[in-house]
Amino acid sequence: MSKYGRINWRRRRKIDPFDQNPSWKLNYKNPELLKLFVTTTGKILPSRITGVSARNQRKLRRAILRSRQIALLPYTTHNT
Repeated sequence: MSKYGRINWRRRRKIDPFDQNPSWKLNYKNPELLKLFVTTTGKILPSRITGVSARNQRKLRRAILRSRQIALLPYTTHNT
């Protein structure tokens, strides 16, 4: 046995941030929250990175698309 002990090769399960913070409401009228899940190029971050559950990922996608449609969120950002 090494002096460092056993290595746990299993990955830590990610916790859904919407279940962890009940004050976060998924709504298309809240662009500050939705910006956390969008890259600077305008892409929606995948759930394997953010840890969002499948149900909440679908709600998140719908909210981001609606927010873009009424111009609360930009489709892309131009860094010139």
